[in-house]
Amino acid sequence: MTLDDLFRTIEARKTANPDTSWTAQLLAAGPEKCAEKFGEEAIEAIIEATKGDKARLTAEAADVLYHLLVMLAASDVHLKDVLIELGRRQSQSGLAEKAARSR
Repeated sequence: MTLDDLFRTIEARKTANPDTSWTAQLLAAGPEKCAEKFGEEAIEAIIEATKGDKARLTAEAADVLYHLLVMLAASDVHLKDVLIELGRRQSQSGLAEKAARSR
């Protein structure tokens, strides 16, 4: 499964019954709840990264990616737009991109 596949599945859950789908429940709760869940999962990934347990970090990283995509979908931001932005940034160094953002 690719991130594109997962994002399409998440988008399809926007119209699913929240009683039968965790993704539909999150989306029905709105962007704020989706952002909260993303933050929780990001913190859990950070904790696992500091422990050095690769298996747990792998599992938490999968949760982070999933919840990031749910948050994007809840906010009507498409994955392709994020990928376009990443592509745009790839044409310059990270230091130059960061400096340009602080202006």
